[in-house]
This record gives sequence, C-alpha cells and structure tokens, in this order.
Amino acid sequence: MSTTVTAEHRSGPDPDPLRTALIEIVIPVHNEERELAGCVQVLHTYLHEHLPFPATITIADNASTDTTPQVARALAEALPDVRVLRLEGKGRGRALRAAWSASDADVVAYLDVDLSTGLDALLPLVAPLINGHSDLAIGSRLAPGARTVRGAKRELISRGYNALVQLLHCASFSDAQCGFKAARTEMIRPLLAVTTDDGWFFDTELLLLAEHNGLRIHEVPVDWVEDLDSRVALAATAWEDLCGLLRVARAKARGTAIVTGLPQRPAPCAAHPNAVLAPRRSTRATWQTIAFAVIGLLSTLATVALYALGREWWSPLGANLVALTLTTVFNTEANRRFTFTGTGRSLVRVHTQAALVFLGYYALTSVALLAVGSLVRQPSRALEVGVLLGASVLGTIGRFLLLRGWVFAARSPHKDM
Repeated sequence: MSTTVTAEHRSGPDPDPLRTALIEIVIPVHNEERELAGCVQVLHTYLHEHLPFPATITIADNASTDTTPQVARALAEALPDVRVLRLEGKGRGRALRAAWSASDADVVAYLDVDLSTGLDALLPLVAPLINGHSDLAIGSRLAPGARTVRGAKRELISRGYNALVQLLHCASFSDAQCGFKAARTEMIRPLLAVTTDDGWFFDTELLLLAEHNGLRIHEVPVDWVEDLDSRVALAATAWEDLCGLLRVARAKARGTAIVTGLPQRPAPCAAHPNAVLAPRRSTRATWQTIAFAVIGLLSTLATVALYALGREWWSPLGANLVALTLTTVFNTEANRRFTFTGTGRSLVRVHTQAALVFLGYYALTSVALLAVGSLVRQPSRALEVGVLLGASVLGTIGRFLLLRGWVFAARSPHKDM
C-alpha cells in the first residue's frame, strides 16, 4: 500500500529543444530525518542550475518510523518538482521498483540520500539515455578515472564483491552497487517485472538481467566519498548478495532470465553508402566459451564414469554408446538453457541437430577405442579410459564449434516456425 503526494511540474512552452525529456530522480529513504532535507535542497538547486532537462525528484519513503514522512511532505509542499511516494514495506529494491514502475518520465534514475556520488556525473549519466545511445547507465567507483575516498574495509569488500560478479557471470560492468544509476523507462519496465529482490541486491540483479538480455549499459566514472554514518549491515548484505548471484545464475541455467517485451534495437548499418560492415562478433563469446567449458567438463567426467561402470557388462563400443547418449542429452539441454540463450531456436530442431553432432562425436571416440584395441593386445581399463578422455577433449572442441555455428546459430524467429 502506498500513497503519493505530487508537487506541481514545470508548465508552459520551453524554447530550448534540449529540454524535452523528463527525468525522474528517485531518492529511496528509510529513517533519514537528519539527511533528507539537506540532500533534497542541494539536489533541487543543482538540477535547476546545471541540468539542461526538466527533472522531478521523488522521495521514496520505504516504511520509515521516524519523522522522515513529515520532512518529505514539507519538502514536496515547499519545492516545485518534488513529490513523495510512501510505501509500507522496507527495502531499497521495493522502493525503486514501485517508483520506477509508476513513472511517466522518459528516463528514471536514483541517488543515495547521502549524495556520496558527485553530482557533476549526473549529466554524463543521463545524456546517453536521452539521445537513445544506451539503455542503462551506472556510476562506477572502479572504472578508470573514478576517484573514491573510503576506508580499506569498504574498498576491499567492494572490489571483492564486484570481482565475484564478474567471475560468476562474466559481467562487463565494473561496479554493481554504486547508488547512482539511470535507465530509459521503456527498457526498465520489462526488467522490473521479473526482478525479485527487494533489498540491496536489486541493483546487481537488474544489471545482470539487462546484460543477459543484450541491453547496452553505459558506465560513468564518478567521484565518491564514503558516508561514515552508513547503516548498511555488511555481513548480512554480503550473504544476501551471494545468494542472489547464485539465484540469477540458476535463472540463466533454466532459461527464465530471458525477458520478453524489451524494445529491440535496429541492426547495425553503415552510415556511408559505400562502407562495408566488419563481420559481427558476438558480445557473448566469452560467456559462451566459459559456460560451455564448465558444462563440457562435467559431461566428460560423467561420460568417463559411466563408461567405466558400463564396461562391467558391455563391450567398449556398447559402454561408450550408453555413456555418450545419457550425457549428450544433458549436455545439449544445459547448453540450450545456459550457454546459447536467446538464439531463437526451437527445442525440437536443437535436439535433432545436436543428435547429428552426437553421431560424429560418437564416431570419433569409437574409432579411438577401436584403434587402442587393434594396437594393444588386451588393453587395460585405465588405458581405455585415458584414450577415451583424450578423444572426448578433441570431440568437445569440435562439438563447441558446431553447436555455436550451426545448432545454436541465431536466426530470425520465423525461420524456426
């Protein structure tokens, strides 16, 4: 349940063509009676004096129990373009989701109430969104050119967390948790519908989903000074963030991280009529390679284990056939859900083509086993397993190339109907 008090917006014609995009800046607060008035007054003055676009400020009060609601209402009554959104539930993610979902602005943004991030980065943050170049924009304390003032503990935790985000998800952005972000409203709404976190992990979840679905993220190096009065519980937040990272990874694996309803960018085209575009390189190549390698390693180990078990009852070719058949089904489905997402291929076509690739893979490993049998009289079980492992590695490389270039090659949706 929430209530909104809206202040009067700017009205009347504006001769400046730049002042056409309305920006809504949300300040999520919980028990911030001491900081709120000063923050809003500084930000309000800065927007009117330095930002060449119309902007409103929304104070998103999430379940404050002190005098924050009264301070917020007083600010909305005293200052034009300031409004209040009151929510009865606590959580930064909950507050931002509610405010951004209800916004009628072209661009939505949010700032932490302590204004730790220098406001001179605000225009570089929103400009690429207003002109349509980017979909989301984030302030980064870790990007080249950023300047930060904070203690060693906070620095270590921040860098460690962002390194973990990049390790687990191959994220290209450098700073997931800086409280200085903006997005085009038409792009953010479909993402908000599938985000689930109501707390501090909301930022990371939003960015991971955006990047996974091919949105363009603009990063701005910022000046940032630590607020020594911060009340964030670092240990509890770190644990919740770790659980969140694993949850998003699981969503990617299951295919539920694909967001429908996102506006699509037009295909790249040459500005000069005689120019020739370079071959397009997949932005997900690194992620695909790592994900395929992990799945391939698990599949290879499972194949070897099943082969060794099957040799108790069957011949080398029979044990190899059973082991590869079982692991290939798992391997194909795992790669469809986790590695080659968003390629627009049907389930039936994927598994049919993967079955043909499997036949080549089986032929390679079988020839290797037959060669051992012809060259070595009564080969040991260890030798057979070693040869099978080597052939599997070679087959996996060829399988990756075929899966990426043929089975999971991106195509227009109508071609797979």
